[in-house]
Amino acid sequence: MNLLDDLKILDLTTLLPGPYATWQLAEMGAKVTKITAPNRPDLVLEMEPKTENGISANYAWMNHAKDEIVLDLKSEDGVNEVKRLIKEEGYNCIIEQFRPGTMAKFGLSYDEVKEFAPDIIYCSLSGYGQNGPYKDRAGHDINYLALSGVASFSGRKESGPVLYGSQIGDIASSLNAIIGILAAHNKRKENGKAIFIDVGILDSLIPLNSMLGAGSMLDNNNPTRECHWLNGSGIYDFYQTKDGRYISIGSVEGKFFKTLLEVLGHEDWLEEGVTIESAGQYKEQIIEDIKSKTFDQWVQIFKEKDACVEPVLSVTEALVESENTKERSSTQKVKVKGEEILTYANPIKFKN
Repeated sequence: MNLLDDLKILDLTTLLPGPYATWQLAEMGAKVTKITAPNRPDLVLEMEPKTENGISANYAWMNHAKDEIVLDLKSEDGVNEVKRLIKEEGYNCIIEQFRPGTMAKFGLSYDEVKEFAPDIIYCSLSGYGQNGPYKDRAGHDINYLALSGVASFSGRKESGPVLYGSQIGDIASSLNAIIGILAAHNKRKENGKAIFIDVGILDSLIPLNSMLGAGSMLDNNNPTRECHWLNGSGIYDFYQTKDGRYISIGSVEGKFFKTLLEVLGHEDWLEEGVTIESAGQYKEQIIEDIKSKTFDQWVQIFKEKDACVEPVLSVTEALVESENTKERSSTQKVKVKGEEILTYANPIKFKN
């Protein structure tokens, strides 16, 4: 559904945060033109695997709905072309991902662009934002997680912080950039004025400390690993099956907890007054219970049970084989340079 046909974006970003944001905006109908620097490979877009014709999976995902031009912003011609696209082609939004001050070196800072485009939406997405003591530092997702506080209470007591397979901060900041751009676009329709948006990846991770972080700001007590029923001290956890795979147990509400105990044969715990908060003392027994059967056996046992117990699927199972993924159109086939490639679809669904 084309919802943003009056939004034309120049995408001056690389890696994951900015490209994810502009991909989703393009999926919703925005006109996006990616500006690629000559002789500067993008590590994400060049990442394996690739098709026989050299198209990477990440390129197919994030670039299939965008136009692309190669411009050297360090040259006068490159800068002039950006200005022409804004003045003559009607591009009314810029998203850039350089370190603070870099766009000013090109003569394309927000203040400079606003002089000839008084209605520009200008989003600067960076690791640490446009001000503050960290603003000039380099960083990656693991660094932002470390500085956010999230890594301090995630993982296990014995092994320490857990290394996520997904780039949490990159995606969180992407979504914040999308929200900021859409809010600014809405306001611009009212007053026709330019708006600057400052999104920091570290800032975007701060609220992901979630309930434990909010509590810590109130009582000044630092949460630690496996200190709370939501981070490992209780039954809310991953459990290994007999054949070495895993299932997830999230049975924290009363009715789900009751169903879980009934399935595991521990109804007597309820009679003894065991609650969600105190169930952690029985965790070793639950670990043994889950190890007594295979992954497939548990899938079948809980298939029709309303207990918030689900299997930990492989990526192929989740993205390619899952009937829910197919029914929800969570993935899509796109054509890129003549090749049809399966990739992610916009997670936001619209209907007239």
